[in-house]
Amino acid sequence: MVRFIRETLEVVVLALLLFLGLQASVQNYRVYGSSMVPTLENGEHLLVNKLGYIHLNLTRVEAFLPGVKDPQLVTKYRLHPPQRGDVIVFHAPPDPGTDYVKRVIALPGETVVIRQGRVYVNGTPLPDSYQVEGAFDSTEPYTVPPDSYFVMGDNRNHSNDSRHWGPVPAENIVGRVWFTYWPRDKISFLR
Repeated sequence: MVRFIRETLEVVVLALLLFLGLQASVQNYRVYGSSMVPTLENGEHLLVNKLGYIHLNLTRVEAFLPGVKDPQLVTKYRLHPPQRGDVIVFHAPPDPGTDYVKRVIALPGETVVIRQGRVYVNGTPLPDSYQVEGAFDSTEPYTVPPDSYFVMGDNRNHSNDSRHWGPVPAENIVGRVWFTYWPRDKISFLR
């Protein structure tokens, strides 16, 4: 009887560890609206990689490491920070209780401007191969603050994004969209 209880506890602990590991690394998300058409459509179900963008504040760790006083250690990313073109899920700055999915357009310190619907980052036009229809808005030059990202939907004319409420702080980012798993005909890895 003791052996049965011990084996049962081992299975329960292992299942709990697997569950917690999956919860910490992957999250499912459902697309609402048409802001990311044609890349993602309303109702698609996604898996989001939460581990790729984890950033660690190492100033506390630095206090326990004798002789290490490197200003570069303030924030390090486990794999890499978000890159231009990544499709991410984040807590929306205007409503942190709501998650949005958008494409990263400009990185911290970069200047973004929109002229007659064309997006320029640091003076270089971005490719618009994923847009559904031409956008016609224009903006003043905007420099993205440190630890923030300028995001936009692919369907620019139908997207509530950084043009309206500003950049996304790094701490609001949930993760990078990794995989589409529903509907069945849309199953694919997102590039």
